Amino acid sequence: MADTRIPPRVVLLDIEGTTLPVAFVHKVLFPYARKHLPALLEQRDNPVVQEALTQIAQAAPGVPPLEQLERWMAEDAKVAPLKSLQGLCWQQGYEKGELEAQLYPDVEPTLKAWKAAGLTLAVYSSGSEAAQKLIYGYTEQGNLTSLFSAFFDLRIGGKKSAQSYRHILEQSGWQGQDVLFLSDVVAELDAAAQAGLRVCQIARPEDGTVAGTTHPVAQSLPQAGQMFGLPEGA
Repeated sequence: MADTRIPPRVVLLDIEGTTLPVAFVHKVLFPYARKHLPALLEQRDNPVVQEALTQIAQAAPGVPPLEQLERWMAEDAKVAPLKSLQGLCWQQGYEKGELEAQLYPDVEPTLKAWKAAGLTLAVYSSGSEAAQKLIYGYTEQGNLTSLFSAFFDLRIGGKKSAQSYRHILEQSGWQGQDVLFLSDVVAELDAAAQAGLRVCQIARPEDGTVAGTTHPVAQSLPQAGQMFGLPEGA
């Protein structure tokens, strides 16, 4: 069991509901992707589109790709072909200046303080690695991707599976007791804790997140940092 007097050396961060408002994802990013997916599917020479179409055909034989994508979007399904295509849509939107990530105000100064103090920062989200880098590459505060040492997505496994967090430890070489995982979803925290990580729920009042009862709970990154002995932001 981790010595709680020793601060973690690594902070692994969820995105939606943790560093980025849920509303931005559901009211800005998802509608943007839904609008632009039909045209994107016509880019048959794009390798990302080709791979996604192959995966869709395997998952839903005989179903038109757009129909299956719309079904997955309606279910908010965490499936690789949808996430990769959404990421490609968003890439084009960010590059055109039509999208800009709106992080919580405490995120940028806190992450910079943690990075400056020598902590390793990483991301684990159901959004594709490309989508993660776009979010942090096109924020209102500028490009923050250099703050992170690693980006993990569904290729490592589902976020509610303890084995996924074991894979992260194996791939990174980190020790579980050295890693603090921050997420708003209790089931993800359960899985991470089962794999030996230290965890804290981020229950943002702005998102109406319901605080769980089995793990430490903080309302912001600075508050979580204080609970685990991490440095404060400017």
